Amino acid sequence: MPPTARPRVALAHAALLLTALLFGATFVLVKEAVASLPPHAFLGWRFLLGSAALVLVGFVPRLPGGGLPRGRRLWRDGLAAGAFLWLGYALQTVGLVTTSASHSALITGLYVVFTPLAAAAVARRAPRPVVVLGTLVAFGGLGLLAAPRDLHFVIGDLLTLGCAVAFAGHVVVLAHASRSHPVLPFTAVQLIVVCAGSFGLSLILEGLPLPSRAVLPALLMTGLAASAGAFLLQVWSQTVVGPARAVLLLSLETVFGALAGWWFLGDHLGLAGLAGAALMLVGIQLVLLVTTHDEDLPEAEATTPAH
Repeated sequence: MPPTARPRVALAHAALLLTALLFGATFVLVKEAVASLPPHAFLGWRFLLGSAALVLVGFVPRLPGGGLPRGRRLWRDGLAAGAFLWLGYALQTVGLVTTSASHSALITGLYVVFTPLAAAAVARRAPRPVVVLGTLVAFGGLGLLAAPRDLHFVIGDLLTLGCAVAFAGHVVVLAHASRSHPVLPFTAVQLIVVCAGSFGLSLILEGLPLPSRAVLPALLMTGLAASAGAFLLQVWSQTVVGPARAVLLLSLETVFGALAGWWFLGDHLGLAGLAGAALMLVGIQLVLLVTTHDEDLPEAEATTPAH
């Protein structure tokens, strides 16, 4: 590496760590916010801010990967990817009503395990043995995570598990579609889909309530700092260090989310839960070490909007 490039690489690493920290912090913010604002309404307002911010950024001239959302194909692929993203966020946010922020962060991280399994199913081939091993290790950890409750999963845990499956589907769609479109407008379309779907469900199920003043800080942090700001940091950083290393650093989101739940909300995992969390992280890393050498999935995963 040329000496002149080292400060830029170090800055990119720091930006990725900050991105993972922001993503992890959203679990605590959303957990507290949905106590005051119904989950689908919260998502609608959050992604209204996030999508509007990315559309505005699209006006910046000569921005790499920038531009405004235009073209039938971009909207078609954005709608397909956005549908999986919306389903994932909906299940995750509704799940946070009854599960802890730490559990939500750890279980959401399983999307890394589900992604190569989903890709193998789409390609009609057997998954790699290491991926199967990582999956078994991660699910063993999931069982230990529930051990303090006599292997009883609350509905929020199961919804979050569905969220991880939906996010895996989102990554697989991106693996086939993201290279055909500029990054920012393609992502903006996906966030618009999440916003529209969330507002629609909220109107039907919740009456579309307005956010109170107490929820505004969480909306600003998740909508602007996480969904838009952290994503822009992520996009720039991976152009410097590459998608494979970006994915490995961004996987720390799960760790930061669990630690934030423990520190700010007093989430208690117990010895069995801590052992389960460690096993889940080991399983996730096993899968990451394999998938970062794949030809298509790492790039798509590294450009995935905030989870």
